[in-house]
Amino acid sequence: MSRAVLNAILAEMQVWLSNTETEQLYNELLAYFGLIGATDECAALEAAWKDPYNRREIDEFIKAWLRRKRRKKKEAMAGVV
Repeated sequence: MSRAVLNAILAEMQVWLSNTETEQLYNELLAYFGLIGATDECAALEAAWKDPYNRREIDEFIKAWLRRKRRKKKEAMAGVV
């Protein structure tokens, strides 16, 4: 999977992340969808994004990842106060 494909997906979803967060999401997305080491990860992700079922799964994965990230940040902030 190319980071350019992931960036295009995030832009379409109107999600803006730092480079570090994008890299973390990229790695977790590859692992979750079994794309690590695929011959053409970029084409596989693009094809999955075009399929309505897989698109919904990718969309839900990204949204859940963002919720976890937000919750962890909130918990860290609560621990500081």
